[in-house]
Amino acid sequence: SRAPGGGEIGGESGERRSSKWKRYLAIDCEMVGVGTDGKESILAQVAVVNWWGECVYHSYVRPTEFVTDWRTRVSGIAPAHVLSGGRDFADVQREVSALLRDTIVVGHHLENDFRVLRVSHPFRATRDTAKYRPLQRRRGKPRALRWLANSVLGVQIQQGAHSPVIDA
Repeated sequence: SRAPGGGEIGGESGERRSSKWKRYLAIDCEMVGVGTDGKESILAQVAVVNWWGECVYHSYVRPTEFVTDWRTRVSGIAPAHVLSGGRDFADVQREVSALLRDTIVVGHHLENDFRVLRVSHPFRATRDTAKYRPLQRRRGKPRALRWLANSVLGVQIQQGAHSPVIDA
């Protein structure tokens, strides 16, 4: 069968494709630093992708506190992204929370994303690659997402600033 726009769906009916898109979503957030030393994190950007890696949600978020470390080298976030193009935290939080409701959420170190979004999600409905034992180093230490993407998927990510769409 064909996807919207004519692409192949890999033999799945549109109905099955639709149910997977609704059931599994992956998330990643980029954060900026606040506080005197910039070590506390607040949300600056969030992306949600579906089963096929298609971005279903992306937004920059206006800071709710004074930013002391933009972390641009890692996050790719510059002040202009969030100050002129950012949306209110409460609106983004509400939209992302509604999108994730009744889904299985996939990600890497999901507790960090949920913390900066100030949302919770049932543990049984999360799939965290940092917590999945077969992917960990010895003694339960998680591997970096960059290493997992390269070793497991053969994809190089995070060569420069991070992209939450790609990282999700």
